[in-house]
Amino acid sequence: MNREDDFSRLELNLAACRSNYRYFRAALEPSTRLLVLVKANAYGHGAVEFAAMMQREGADYLAVAYPVEGVELRRSGISLPILVLTAGTDFFPEIIDYRLEPGIPNLYTLKALCKVLEERNIRNYPIHLKMDTGMHRLGFVRSEIDQLCEFLADCPWVEVRSVYSHLAAAEDPAEDEFTLGQIRLFQENADLLSSRLGIRPMRHILNSAGIERFPQYQMDMVRLGIGIYGISALPGVRLSPVASLKCKVLQVKQLGDGDTVGYNRRGHAGPGTVTATVPVGYADGIDRRLGCGRASFSIGGHRVPTIGNICMDMCMLDVTGLPVKAGDTVTIFGEDPTVEELAGILGTIPYEILTSIPRRIERIVIR
Repeated sequence: MNREDDFSRLELNLAACRSNYRYFRAALEPSTRLLVLVKANAYGHGAVEFAAMMQREGADYLAVAYPVEGVELRRSGISLPILVLTAGTDFFPEIIDYRLEPGIPNLYTLKALCKVLEERNIRNYPIHLKMDTGMHRLGFVRSEIDQLCEFLADCPWVEVRSVYSHLAAAEDPAEDEFTLGQIRLFQENADLLSSRLGIRPMRHILNSAGIERFPQYQMDMVRLGIGIYGISALPGVRLSPVASLKCKVLQVKQLGDGDTVGYNRRGHAGPGTVTATVPVGYADGIDRRLGCGRASFSIGGHRVPTIGNICMDMCMLDVTGLPVKAGDTVTIFGEDPTVEELAGILGTIPYEILTSIPRRIERIVIR
């Protein structure tokens, strides 16, 4: 298919990616490693495409949520170390076969992995230990560290590559006391593990917001997630949006006064109303709550509101008074409007919008 004729596409701007990468890299010491999160299809950007970009740009690690995501990257030629944050226990053979590095949140998971490694006679396999410092989702708590150390002391099958935890509210100044408490507890737990086992694995706790607001705690590695995609935790900081969701006008219609538009006749035409139909809908991540004029998109530098309900595969825009024609490009989000603007309309966060863009939308790297 000729890409100029594509119905819809998510453009990934390599220059924007580099700009964001340099912004976060500048906050780090030269020796601090940088891990980039590419879970959930790289936050909707396209995991394979984005991971390849990060590999070229010099990231030290990648992280995914589930083993299947890491397998996809390996099959696509990605060679960087890949941390699997939620390894589970059912896919250890695949994890081992594809050289993925599992995050270990409890003894149950650790023992299950070691059983598989022992059966294969594989020693010193890299693992990453997750500490629960207050988010209470996954991870070892303080009272479990003694038992963890006792098991690891007599276990030749694994090698602790890193110890990590996750900040629950690093972006919120009102929660700074809690965040600093998490960091202190993590350091204490990591120190205890190191002293008991006589090892010094990498330590990492900072996410994107943590890198911006608490760079003094960057330790050995940081985990860069939403920031690399263009969303900052700091007021007034405008990062470069990497993704722009675009499509083309399918048809322009001149309506009569009193005509209605779309399902349930929620759109109403006045004298001279002109609409443009575009090939994206709620199956493409365009939330139905953006319909009926609640959001506007961009055509030729002009903002045009939605009219009527969002359909599954299409939506309609009110382009009255503008010289719009079939084939014109529409920007759903990117520079204008931004994904933050749409998130504000929906009362949600940019993560949800970005990760809602399905795989049927082609990802195209703009160099």
